[in-house]
Amino acid sequence: MSKAEWENNEEIKIFREYLRIPTVHPNVDYTACTEFLKRQAASLDLPVEILYPVNEANPVVVMKWLGKQPELPSIILNSHTDVVPVFEDKWTHGPFSADLDDEGRIFARGSQDMKCVGTQYLAAVRALKASGFQPKRTVYLTFVPDEEVGGFLGMRELVKGEYFKKLNVGFSFDEGISSEDETYALYYAERTLWHLKFQFSGTAGHGSLLLPNTAGQKLNYIVHKMMEFRDSQVKRLEEDPNLEIGDVTTVNLTRLGGGVQNNVVPPLLEVTFDIRVAVTLDLVAFEQQIRDWCKEAGGGIELVFEMKNPFVEPTKIDDTNPFWVAFKQSLDELGLKTRVRVFPGATDSRYVRYAGIPALGFSPINNTPLLLHDHDEFLRASTYLHGIEVYKKLISNVANV
Repeated sequence: MSKAEWENNEEIKIFREYLRIPTVHPNVDYTACTEFLKRQAASLDLPVEILYPVNEANPVVVMKWLGKQPELPSIILNSHTDVVPVFEDKWTHGPFSADLDDEGRIFARGSQDMKCVGTQYLAAVRALKASGFQPKRTVYLTFVPDEEVGGFLGMRELVKGEYFKKLNVGFSFDEGISSEDETYALYYAERTLWHLKFQFSGTAGHGSLLLPNTAGQKLNYIVHKMMEFRDSQVKRLEEDPNLEIGDVTTVNLTRLGGGVQNNVVPPLLEVTFDIRVAVTLDLVAFEQQIRDWCKEAGGGIELVFEMKNPFVEPTKIDDTNPFWVAFKQSLDELGLKTRVRVFPGATDSRYVRYAGIPALGFSPINNTPLLLHDHDEFLRASTYLHGIEVYKKLISNVANV
C-alpha cells in the first residue's frame, strides 16, 4: 500500500485519532479518551458502561458484545489507555502527532504500548460483526487506566468488585511486547515484583576511627551478596541460549542513601533493590536466604518491602486449558511462529491471574524495533492492519470455545 492508501484507510484513521489523545502521565486527563471510546462503542452498536473503581479521575470503559450462550464464562479483551511520559526534544516527530511517514511508520507514544491493541480489538470486532458473526461467549472490551504506574486505580480494584464478578470472566487477552525478529511472543506468566529496602543500623562516631559493626560494613556485605546472586543470573542467561530475561531473577540496586557529614560514621544507611523473581524460584526460600544474609552481616538490619507482590500462578499452557488450545491453534493456523515466554515486566494480567482467571499477553507485532517507553516509538501501518486479521481469528476462535 502507498502512504495515501494508508492515510485513507478507515482503521488507520481510528488508530491515529486514538494516538493523538494525550493520556500521558503524570496527571492524566482521560476525558477525551473516554469520549472517543464511547463513540467507538456507538459505531459498533455495542452497549458501553463507564466505571470508577477508585475515583472519577480514573475511568474504566467496558463494551459488551453479547454471545449466543451468555451463561458461559465470558472473554475480556483488555487494554490500558494510559501512556508513559515523553521527552519531546528527543523525538523527531511530535509524540502525539501520529505522523505517518513514506515508509508507513506511525510515530506516537502508545503506538506499540498499547493503544494499537485497543483499536485492533475494535477493528476485529467491527469486521466480525459485519460478516454476521456472533460469538458463543459474551466478549467484553475493557479499557483500563493507570497500568503504567501500577494499575492500583484501575485493574487491581476492578477485579475485586462485584461488577467484575458479574462479568463471569473465563479468559483474558492482554498486551505483549513487539518482537524484533519474525516470531511473535506469547506470554503466560509474569515474575513477582519486589522493591526491597535494607535499613542498616550501626556504630556511629568519628571518621578517623575503625569502629566495629558500622552500617557501612553491613551495607557492603549485603550489596556483595545481592550482586553475587545477580551475577549468577547473568551467568545462567549466558550459558543457556534458550533462556530469556523473563526466565531469570533480576536484581538491581536502584537507590542509596544516608550519612550526615563527610567525617562522621553514620548511624543509619539505606539501599533499595528492584527484584523481579522468576516463577521457578521459591519466594519463601529466597526471602529466608536474604534474611540469613542479614544475620551473617551482623544483624541490626531492617527489611522494608516497599512493594511485595504475591506469587501469581502462571496460566496453564497445556490441554487442560481450552482457551490456550484455541489461542495457540489460531496462531498456528495463521502460520505465525510463536515463542512462549514469561513477561519480563509487569502488566495488569497479574491481577486477573491472581483472581484465578487465565490470561495471555500478546501483541501482534513482529520485525519491529522494541520501542515501548522509548523515544520515536512507532508502528508500521502494515503491521497494524495485519494485527487486525490476527485478532479476527483469535477472537472468533477463543470466544467460540
